[in-house]
Parts: sequence; structure tokens; C-alpha cells
Amino acid sequence: MSALSDRVPLAERVEQLLAVDGPLTVVTAGDPVLRRGTEPYDGQLEPALLARFVEALRRTMHAAPGVGLAAPQVGVELRIAVIEDPAPVPEEVRLARERVPQPFRVLVNPRYEPVGAGRAAFFEGCLSVPGWQAVVARHAQVRLTGADEHGRAVDEVFSGWPARIVQHETDHLDGVLYLDRAEPRSLSSNQAVLERWAQPTPVRAARELGFRLPG
Repeated sequence: MSALSDRVPLAERVEQLLAVDGPLTVVTAGDPVLRRGTEPYDGQLEPALLARFVEALRRTMHAAPGVGLAAPQVGVELRIAVIEDPAPVPEEVRLARERVPQPFRVLVNPRYEPVGAGRAAFFEGCLSVPGWQAVVARHAQVRLTGADEHGRAVDEVFSGWPARIVQHETDHLDGVLYLDRAEPRSLSSNQAVLERWAQPTPVRAARELGFRLPG
């Protein structure tokens, strides 16, 4: 985002974004908006504008395609993210990664904390770091608190792959990219992951690329 656009009031910037038909542009790594963190949502967008913004996030996530999208990824420094995962994966992958379908959800002012000491490591990608994936060890189970787009309280425990998604998206709201938590030696192009590391777990990748997995 340019310095000029940063000085435009937030609601006006959102209106400008939504003036363009189709999916929003996803900001990529290197743009400071991904590193500045966000301000808590406290009514900065009137209800109709918030609803339009949430729908735009949903359309953009679907078009990418991805399973989550945070407001900073479209240049808006608000503590809002969306998630949705139809989990179209083979049974072997579903079991290894505990990947189960997640309905569309809006997360407003989310925070997470670990539940237990378990950790799980898998390849992970990001719409703001296109073309690459890396292994990230994350909490296997987290408690997520916050609200939905209607102001209703959220206090829920997520496990497995859904826990990974909410951690990834909430991290975006704190100015953290998945690469900050990744095993550097695991960094692989999408093509390399497809050709070499498509196994349900990254055990082989860890052995051949020379990094350690938790546990």
C-alpha cells in the first residue's frame, strides 16, 4: 500500500477497495501492511460496509483458492479474518493431518492460546507468499476467543488442521507470516512439494532436507 493510501480513513479505503468488481488483490510478502499488525475491530465499518467487506474476503479466498484470508492480506489493517475449508483430500491425508471440513467463519478480534503441549508439523503455504511452502510446527490444539461478524462471542477449541488454519490467520493479524515459524531447510517450491513431498506427513522431507520434526 502506498503512503498516500495509508493516510486515507480506513472506511474510505475499504469503500475504494470494494468499488472494483471481482476478487480483491492479495498483498504479497514485502509489503509493510503484512508486518504492521492490526487494530481491533470496534465498529470502524458500519454494518452494511462490514458485510460487503466480509463477502469480498470470502470471494477473494475462494478465487485464490485458499482456506483462509486475513484483512491485512488485502491491505486493511483490521483484526478480521475469514476461514473455510471443504477439505477435499484423500482419506490417508485426512487421517494424518486431522483435516476435516470447516464451514465459512468470520473471526473478529481473534486470539488463540495452546491447549496442551502437543505440536504437529506439516507443509504450509500462504496466499501472500505465492509459489512456496515450508514445514511449520504448530500447536496441535488451540483455544480461540473473539467474536463473529455479528458481535457474538466465540470461545472454541480447534484441533488438527482447523487449529493450524486459525493459528495461521490470527498470526497475520499480528504481523506474523508462516515463514517466521517455519523450518528454513524445508522451504520448497510448490512444484517440489508436488513432485517430492506429497506424502501425508513431512517425515521423508525432514530426512532428505535435513531438519528436525517435533516429538
